[in-house]
Amino acid sequence: MTAETAMVLPVLVLVVTTLVWVLLVVLAQIQCVDAARAGARAAARQDPDGAVTRVTRDVAPHGAEVTVTRKGDRVHVVVVADPPGLAVLPFRLREEAVAEAEDTLGTHTERRTGT
Repeated sequence: MTAETAMVLPVLVLVVTTLVWVLLVVLAQIQCVDAARAGARAAARQDPDGAVTRVTRDVAPHGAEVTVTRKGDRVHVVVVADPPGLAVLPFRLREEAVAEAEDTLGTHTERRTGT
C-alpha cells in the first residue's frame, strides 16, 4: 500500500498544480479582456491619454503592456501580458477592444438619417 501511495501522490500533486495554474491563466485572460474594454470606453469618451492608460493598467494583470491607438473614428486598446507563474512559456495573453469615439457618434447618425 505504501508503494502505491508513493507513486500516486506526486502525480496527484502535479495534476492539482496544473489545474490551479490553468485557472490562474484563465483569470489573467479575463483581466486582459476587462482592461481592454475599460480602456476602450475611456478612450471613446475622449479621456486624456494618461487617464486611459491608467484605467487600463488598473484592471490589467501586473506588468501588462497597454497600447492605445486611434484609427479614423475608432479607438483600439490592446492589452498584452505574460501568463502568471512560468515566464518561459511560449505564449502571451493578448486582448483587444475597439470602440467608436463619442465625438463621431452623432455625425454617423445624422448622415444615415439624412440620406
